[in-house]
Amino acid sequence: MRSDTGQIFRLEDYRPSDYLIKYTDLVFWLSPNHTRVRAELTIERREGGSKESPLVLDGDELVLTSISIDGQTLDASAYSASPEQLIIPKPPAAGRFVLAMETAINPSANSKLMGLYRSNGVYCTQCEAEGFRRITYFLDRPDVLSIYKVRIEASVGEAPVLLSNGNAGDSGTLPDGRHFAEWDDPFPKPSYLFALVAGDLGRLGDTFTTASGKKVDLGIYVEHGKEKRATYAMDALKRSMRWDEETFGLEYDLDVFNIVAVSDFNMGAMENKGLNLFNDKYVLADEETATDADFANIEAIIAHEYFHNWTGNRITCRDWFQLCLKEGLTVFRDHEFSADQRSRVVRRISEVRTLRAHQFPEDQGPLAHPVRPRRYREINNFYTATVYEKGSEVVRMIRTILGHDVFRAGMDLYIQRHDGEAATVEDFLRAFEDASGRDLSQFALWYHQAGTPNVSVTSTHDAARGELTLEIEQSVPPTPLESRKRLMHIPIAFGLVGTDGNDIAYKSVEGATVEDGVIHLHKRRHAVRFSGVAERPAISLNRGFSAPITLVMEQQPEAYYFLARHDSDLFSRWQSLNTLVTNALIAGSRTRRGGKIPTYASELADLIGAIAADDTLEPAFRALALTLPGEADIAREIGTNIDPDCVFEAREALLLEIARTNRGTFALLYETLADDRAFSPDAESAGKRALRNVMLDYLSAASGTPDLAATAFKNATNMTDRAAALAIVAHRFGDTQDAKDALAEFEARFRDDPLVLDKWLQIQAAAPGGNAVETVSALMQHPSFSLGNPNRVRSLIGTFATANQTGFHRADGSGYRLFVDAVLAVEKRNPQVSARLATALRSWRALEPVRQAKAREALIRIAATENLSADLRDIIDRTLA
Repeated sequence: MRSDTGQIFRLEDYRPSDYLIKYTDLVFWLSPNHTRVRAELTIERREGGSKESPLVLDGDELVLTSISIDGQTLDASAYSASPEQLIIPKPPAAGRFVLAMETAINPSANSKLMGLYRSNGVYCTQCEAEGFRRITYFLDRPDVLSIYKVRIEASVGEAPVLLSNGNAGDSGTLPDGRHFAEWDDPFPKPSYLFALVAGDLGRLGDTFTTASGKKVDLGIYVEHGKEKRATYAMDALKRSMRWDEETFGLEYDLDVFNIVAVSDFNMGAMENKGLNLFNDKYVLADEETATDADFANIEAIIAHEYFHNWTGNRITCRDWFQLCLKEGLTVFRDHEFSADQRSRVVRRISEVRTLRAHQFPEDQGPLAHPVRPRRYREINNFYTATVYEKGSEVVRMIRTILGHDVFRAGMDLYIQRHDGEAATVEDFLRAFEDASGRDLSQFALWYHQAGTPNVSVTSTHDAARGELTLEIEQSVPPTPLESRKRLMHIPIAFGLVGTDGNDIAYKSVEGATVEDGVIHLHKRRHAVRFSGVAERPAISLNRGFSAPITLVMEQQPEAYYFLARHDSDLFSRWQSLNTLVTNALIAGSRTRRGGKIPTYASELADLIGAIAADDTLEPAFRALALTLPGEADIAREIGTNIDPDCVFEAREALLLEIARTNRGTFALLYETLADDRAFSPDAESAGKRALRNVMLDYLSAASGTPDLAATAFKNATNMTDRAAALAIVAHRFGDTQDAKDALAEFEARFRDDPLVLDKWLQIQAAAPGGNAVETVSALMQHPSFSLGNPNRVRSLIGTFATANQTGFHRADGSGYRLFVDAVLAVEKRNPQVSARLATALRSWRALEPVRQAKAREALIRIAATENLSADLRDIIDRTLA
């Protein structure tokens, strides 16, 4: 059944299909406006399948031109075909038969970018989640695995490159200036992993030799002239392949691995077996056009899609409710890869900031759902931070609970048992239970239950008896469709920090299970008593963010100041500082809401200055520590009755206080970090650039003039420094001639590079100020902007809605009106993109009453639009519910 009919799909209703498709042979005759697809499907009844059931295949906007079974053309009375479905009421009673059919599609008209589409002269497919049905009629579901053979025919001039999944087969020339290529994938896969690319593309080639000595041909295909910009991606791919062998014992299995970068793509990338398709922003990079963040993202996403070869492809998910089984697990794997390639603590802090910025609001709002949803209306809307990021955190907790070695044994067992199968979350957890001998049934609630658990902690110290007692209570707030919650198994990594900065070695503990520095919460309340604790320690909880929770710890500010300076766990040092800063900003915004100017304790600015000057800490860590929480982060912590203007003003006031207090320290550090060596994207160099640019922002604020940032922009020798300086000039001094000149210079220099112009759009879309709405409206008319390109839309409209809190939430509602106009315009072309944009309004109920009413009007306006796509309708209905 299609999932875009308004029907609600429920996990409990899952049943296997009555039929299997063992082999799929496809022939494509490519043409821009009239592509023909011939499919020969070898079909058999599933064991136990009903002998009376019809064969029902999925379609989407298809035109059927011929159909036969076992070589015999079907009479019109023997089947029923619509653009959305093909039904054969009485298929052959024999155990196996071959259904052959031909469909006609128009790739050039496919603006949804799902199925087979043509963009910038390149034919491309995107089949996850339900795009294959836009190519041919099929059992388009993850648990139907088939072996594919593909033949592609096209004009040599139009498409000299012809690619599909698997290993290359025969190829050659054909009459009339055409040619063909055949591809054979020996590993059964679901239809969502099918891929085809055809076009005139350049190639960067390399090879990789696996641990067992197998030579793999590697290719990255890009627009001609951009091959060198794929060099870093190729290096990341080879490092990913080696890391997966060394860390998980997983080798690549085909003779070839190809990546294709395209400019029009709904997602970041797609893990199709042997032929990964990428949004070109996650492949192309050099110092002139890409920032350090771009290099890090390319490294992580290249790894992520490659790691899917085993966790997603060789073992796929039984149904779309199990999406986290491939995505959450693979995000965990790419996080571990990035941690090993870079700084583990810096990567961890970045991961947690992302989780809190994107997943926590999801868990706290109308779009909340479990890591494994139990129901959906449109599956495209469940590629969410909960499935990906929280799903990764759940896997990380399994490792925390079991330990590294047992976790690896569980992974080995899972892969051994389910290679070549479509698996479930229960299959995954059972492997770890069997490997460890532990019962994970309570822990499994992390998959089944929505919401971010709250953990509150109070402490008492009995100096005479040398005892420390922690009173710990857990609760999970209600979420849509789930008002009552069950108690979770929450692993809390901890340390008791003495006055010398070292962890206190307590003698014994009672009241909860404590293993390897982790308190395991199972009940609603625990009284955890440590003996042999002579002095009152500072309590360091949830080290390394061992559980994705909100933690309320009744601890004096002095303890947080101490931990921020001395905790041996660097993540917790950052967390303690972040807690102090966040609490100060919440108080400052409330002061500003009351009509007063916020003031801040001098100790906080002094602490931040001390961290900046501490050269025992790596620069990347200091850069993160000195970066204040964003306005959306502060708003999330405030929770209700939010005035974005007050939040912005409170944050600016604290930033200015820190900048003025530490101006001398920051100026010296800024000069010390200057580097005239050749650019390198390595983690150490990137960390130094990050810290220097944080200093530049503080110094520019302290000076009140654009001079320093404008000079930094003119002198920049790489995109990281150039974009950072431009953002400071445009955001802090947007009305000055310096800002106008810098923006014009940047545009003139990079007007022919869409990915770089995306940065130019993002910088302006995020610029605060009273004219933000007008600026974004004007940029929508810029020649480089297109509502048909997802990257352009996300860069301008998406950035405005998520990164410009004062502009988007302007009190007169004009930001919402602009946003709704854009969402509805995009919806006509690409429903997936419009639906993802619309999630920016998920927290509208947290706003103060005037803005809340304006936001509700905007949502109602979208809801009242006729013929709204199921993708957007689903988001809006849930947001308004």
